[in-house]
Formats: sequence, C-alpha cells, structure tokens
Amino acid sequence: MKQRYTLIGLLLAALHLGSRADTFSIDASKRSAPFEGWGVSLCWWANMCGRWDDGQVEQLVDWLVSPQGLNYRIFRYNIGGGDDPQNRHCQPHHMGRGKGLRAEMEGFQDGPGEPYHWERDEAQRRIMLMIKRKRPDAIFEAFSNSAPWWMTLSGCVGGNTPATADNLRPDMYEAFAHYLVDVCRHYRDQYGLEFRSLEPFNEPVTDYWYANGSQEGCHFSPREQVKLIQVLHPILQQSGLSTVIAASDETSVEQAIRTLRVYHDAAVLPLIGQWNTHTYGGSLEAKQELHSLAKRLGVKLWQSETGNGGRGIHGNLMMAQRLIDDIRTLRPAAWLDWQYVEEGNDQWSLVSTDRTWHEYKRHHNYYVRQQFSRFIREGYAFVETASPHSLAALSAGGDELVIVALNTTRQAEPYRINVPELGKITCYRTSEGEDLAPNKDFAYDKKRRQLSFELPPLSIVTFVAKTGIKTR
Repeated sequence: MKQRYTLIGLLLAALHLGSRADTFSIDASKRSAPFEGWGVSLCWWANMCGRWDDGQVEQLVDWLVSPQGLNYRIFRYNIGGGDDPQNRHCQPHHMGRGKGLRAEMEGFQDGPGEPYHWERDEAQRRIMLMIKRKRPDAIFEAFSNSAPWWMTLSGCVGGNTPATADNLRPDMYEAFAHYLVDVCRHYRDQYGLEFRSLEPFNEPVTDYWYANGSQEGCHFSPREQVKLIQVLHPILQQSGLSTVIAASDETSVEQAIRTLRVYHDAAVLPLIGQWNTHTYGGSLEAKQELHSLAKRLGVKLWQSETGNGGRGIHGNLMMAQRLIDDIRTLRPAAWLDWQYVEEGNDQWSLVSTDRTWHEYKRHHNYYVRQQFSRFIREGYAFVETASPHSLAALSAGGDELVIVALNTTRQAEPYRINVPELGKITCYRTSEGEDLAPNKDFAYDKKRRQLSFELPPLSIVTFVAKTGIKTR
C-alpha cells in the first residue's frame, strides 16, 4: 500500500523505477553524537546592524534565532583589539579599504595600565544581549582577531610586516591573556553572560595579516600558539570563570591538522576544551583525517567559520554542498557561518543590505541554510546516508527523521531513498523560484519503505517525517 500525495508524485515514483534514479539507503542505526547546533560569528555585521532602529534589530535577531527562522543558537563574539587612535603606526581607517568601517573594532583598553572603557562596542553588545534574551539556550564563544595595538610588534592590529611574522610582542603574552579574560569576566559580572569558550586566535598561520590591512589579524606560529596557551590557561583557571580555551581556528583543515599535532606533541591539549577549524580550504580526505585525529585525541571539534563565493542560487547551493561535506566527513559538534548580514552580495551572507546599511532583505542563501537549520535541531543525531549530496538526522527521541537532498546541477535529478518506516511526511524546497516552499511532489511506498521524488535543477529539498525508531 502506498501513501498518495499528488498525481505528479505518483508519476515521479514511476519514473524512478528506471535505472537513472539515484538510489541509496539511510541507516538510522549508525548515528553521530548529539549535534550542538548551528551558528554564526557576530563579527562584523553586528558592529553595524547594532546601530539600527529597535524594530530593525529585533527583526534581524528574530530571523536569526527563532525556531521558525534560522534556529541558530551558537554565536561568536569578537573581542576587538583596537588601533592606535593617534594612528602613529598605521593609516587612518585602513580597514575601510577592505571590509568596510564595520570591521574597525574598538579595543577596551588604550595602553598598559590604562582603565577599561566598557562603554565601547555598544553595537555588537546590543545584538548579543538581544540574542541572549530571545534565545536563553544560546551558546557564546569569545574570540580575538588581534591583541590591542600597543601589545603588537608593528603597532597596528592589521598585522606585521611581513605578513608571515608573528605580531604579539613576547613581553605581552601575559598582558594579552589578562585582557581576554578580563573581557570575559566583565560580561559575566555585568550582564550574566558567560562565554562557554574563549578562542585567542583567528587563522593564525596565514600570510595575509599585515600592517595597514583590511581587518584585524595576528600571525601566530604553532609554537607561539602553544606558548600563549600555557600563559592563558592558569589565568583563566584563576578567574572563577567556567570558560574553556578553544583553539586554533586555522583557515584550512590541512593546517588545522598540522597545528593540532604540534599541540599534541607539546602536551598542551589537556589545557584546551575544544578544537576549532575553518573550512575555507580542506579536502574530503583532510576532513576525515581531522575527525579521526580529534576523536583519537579526545578533543571536541567545531567547524567555527566558513563561507564561499559564487553567483546566484548555484553559489548558494555549492555552499550547501560544503556544509554537507563538513557534516559527513569532519563530523563537527557544531557548524557555524561566517557572515549573517553583508552589503552588496548574496553569497557571503544570508541577509543582504544596500550600501547605506539601512535596507535589507533575506535572499536565497537564507532559505537554503534554513533547509538544514530549521529542521535539524540541537540534540539531533546525524545518521548514515550513502549519497554524498544528502544528510539525514534523527531526533533525540527517535520520533522524527529529517532528510535533506541537494541538486547543484542544471538537470533534474530523480531519487529513490530506502528509509525506515515513516508516518506523516512534510516537504519543503528551495530553488531559483522557491524559498522554503511546501512541496508534495514525492511518493512514499510504505510496503517497500521507499521515498521517491525528483529534484529540479539547482534545488534543495527537506523531508520531515514522523517515525518510531528506537534511540536506546
């Protein structure tokens, strides 16, 4: 007996009997650890959007955290370093040439022994505190792109000259550690917000943090990272915070592997509570290797930042493929975007704004991400699927199965999926002409336990099905 949804669905089911269909199975007995959730950095969009009108800010945050929106619950707060206000070592507003003045972060302290100016960073703080109010289960991580200018060798938070040179002064490791911990402690004491983790680095082993650069950045060789971890850990331990150290936010998975091995050899892994990596670069083999290495070393793994260029819906769906690749091979406990709002493009953000930063709208990338984040919720476990263009996840109680399938080609792609016994099924699709639109163009053969459908060119589909799979 079959559940019938539409005539189109039945016709598609007939089509799928041909050999052209991509047929694969879902094995719900093979599950990941519970997923912590989806998230995004607050750097630097919150530094601009936090200055908007109350209604605009509230709408942006609702779109971001609501279970009916993106359902994001993990957020990375950027602890600004801050350039010399007198510009003695760098050109005024040099960051405006690249990321825009939103990337020009103020530091809380202007020099050694100077008081902290907690009134600074009002815009980013406003966004973060609204997130905390609207999403009580939110997880926050604090991270640094650069130490304050007066702690650096170059005197500029953009980086050193050359860009491959470390930029934190050797005599300032302890001062920098205290600076980071003081900020974390202030947010706990003043606002009741305790960061779960503190990341002192951002893409530290790179060659693009340079004086007068377009954003804050600081090169740290893996060996110098180890030294800072050894200084930071006891200061953090003595602070009374429950915050743990995260490291090291390398830009590629391959570099994350190399740095993790250095940490292991230096015996500092017991000092950190989480390993972060970005996936701007990284082969599938490297992602699998990092997963295996982190698992063997007993380190929790996050994919803490990524993004991609491209054009239109095709670029958005290629980013979705990277997400799928990350979840399937890296298998992180959390997956985070880089930018939520950005001007002038529909690739590096989920909400686009005009050059004045006053008009804004959700674009396809928002709805593509929703196909995952709205339905695969925190606490769900990913289960094994045989197709590299799909994900599946099971709720903690085993009563709901979510299946996501992707088509990045310009031809229709038929699918047949062998699934556990399913009850009520709902379906949503995003394509060039649809944004998370309800869809009934599928068929479920209850007797054969097979879900059949056809994905239009450049589209993504999500099935949410009731089921009765035992989870214990």
